[in-house]
Order: sequence, then structure tokens, then C-alpha cells
Amino acid sequence: MVVGSKRKHGGAAGSATKRVKGLVPRLAETAAPAEGERSIPAPVSQGKWKNKERVLIFSSRGINFRTRHLMNDLRTLMPHAKADTKMDRKDKLFVINEVCKIKNCNKCIFFEAKEKQDLYMWFSNAPQGPSAKFLAQNIHTLAELKMTGNCLRGSRPLLSFDLAFDREPHYALLKELFIQIFGTPQYHPKSQPFVDHVFTFSITDNRIWFRNYQIIEEDAALVEIGPRFVLNPIKIFQGSFGGPALYENPHYQSPNMHRWMIRLATAAKFKEKQNMKELQKLKQKEENKIVPEDHTETVFETPVAEKPVEIELVKPELKIKLKKRKKEHQRQRKIKKKVGRVGA
Repeated sequence: MVVGSKRKHGGAAGSATKRVKGLVPRLAETAAPAEGERSIPAPVSQGKWKNKERVLIFSSRGINFRTRHLMNDLRTLMPHAKADTKMDRKDKLFVINEVCKIKNCNKCIFFEAKEKQDLYMWFSNAPQGPSAKFLAQNIHTLAELKMTGNCLRGSRPLLSFDLAFDREPHYALLKELFIQIFGTPQYHPKSQPFVDHVFTFSITDNRIWFRNYQIIEEDAALVEIGPRFVLNPIKIFQGSFGGPALYENPHYQSPNMHRWMIRLATAAKFKEKQNMKELQKLKQKEENKIVPEDHTETVFETPVAEKPVEIELVKPELKIKLKKRKKEHQRQRKIKKKVGRVGA
């Protein structure tokens, strides 16, 4: 019994000493540096990853190659992005909230293709909202542009916004949504602790223009990297992919309406050309009209004596053609020659 008690006591003492020994290096690290010594700052990557923003980037079925390349470019530029399989067209958009929940994402960029030529982009804060729907236009991908700019994969971008974003409330809401979606969280595991490119959002012609520029270290100049696209706002909803509309763009024109207007313009041009041709024909007819007769023109004309009309009561003789007679004589001569040869 005594031996067992000693062992227990000894084991407790040994564990206590181990704990104390483990605390010594930590205390040494946290202790203030001595005089004359330089303190080495801790590396940047030792910070805590607090902002757990994750963005789900995926699309519906029916997108073209350009949209697929743009989607992949955004995934490469955003290290906090996640991918998923394409969604069926028959599924409703509310299903995306469940997909975000399964993927553990609280933001979403959804590419919706319609009529194999129109692309709509959804930016949403899942599942509470708000969400915004845009018509994507003038899309140019990284491979297509072939710009001279370049940036480190996974580096954190600066976000530059136009001053017009602070003037109107719906633009201020979109600004906050873009900051939360495109801003790479600090100390993200897949991110790099460098800032070498800028995402710019500018407003012109009631549209939002997206550009990506590289920051050159020497003179802080900007060189475009890509991709680039234009967002034409349609609606801003209170919920995620639905709900009451907070804002509707009065300047928005649907692609079908735009194409219909172009067809009307071409038809109007064709009609105008045909009307011009008809007018030219009418003018030519007016020019070719007969001039009214002038009685003074026949003053100096001398009347011509009329020839008497002769009526022939006897049938005129037939005129014999001399050529036919000559041919008949020639035939008779040839026949006589052949007959003479046969007799000889």
C-alpha cells in the first residue's frame, strides 16, 4: 500500500513538473525583450481567420463557353469561393439557399442562362437576403483579353468604388453586397498575405462596369488583367432569390425588347428605301408626260401633195428568180456528164 501511494504521489509530481516545463517556453515567448535586443515580429499568417465569408459560384444549364470561362476566372481570383454542379432549369431559385447551406456558404454568385444567348447574374446574401439581379453584358475573359497585367494567385484585392455609389441608396446597398462578396477575408487559409491588384466598380450609363487591374510596385501604375464585364441592374429583392422588390431599374430594357427594336429599325430603313424608289418612279413618269400641242409649230410646214391611189384589177406576174434557174442548169449538166461516163 505504501509503495502504491508513493507511485501515485510521484506520478502527480512528475506531471506537475511536465506542465511547468511546458509553460516555460510560452512565458519566454511572451516576455518582453531585454535591453539592446531587437524583437522579431511574428509572421502575418499567424493571425486568426475571423471573417468566415464563403462564396458559392455556380450556374444553370445552358451557358455558353464564354460564361463558363468567366465563372472559372472569378473562382481563381477569389480564394474564398466554392464550386458546385450546374442547376437544372426546372428547379426554382429558392433551391439555391439550400445548396448554399449544404456547401456552408453565406454568399452566392449564380449565372442564369436564358434563350442560349442572354446571361443574368445573381448576387445574394444567403439565406436572409438581400439579393440583386443583373443582366451581364460585354463579357471578356482572361484568356480572351491577353492583357499584360498579372497578379499572384490567391492574393487579396483592393476594392475601388465610384463616388456615385454613395449618392443613391440602392447603389449603397449594392456596394456593401459587393464588398462582402468580392473582398477576400483576412488570414484566409487559401489566400496570400499580399495586395497586388484592384477590383474597380464604376457607374456609367446606369450600368456597373467591373475591371481588374494589377498594381505595379515601382510607380504604383495600373495595368489591366481581366476579366471585364458590365452589369445592368434589373431588381433588388429583400430576400435571397426572391421576396418583395426594394428597387426596380426604370432604365432597364429587356434583351428581347432590344432585339425587337433593332428589327423595327431595320424594317423602317427597308420601307424608307422602297418609298424612295416609288417616288423616283413617279417623278420619271411625270417627266415623260406628253407636252400639250402648240398650233404655231405647224405654221411654216408646206403641205405635201398626196399620191393618187391606184387599184390593180389584174394579178401581177410572178417574178422568176435567176438564181434558181442557174442551179437547175448546173444540175442538168452534172447529170449529163455522169450518163456520158457510164456509156463510155
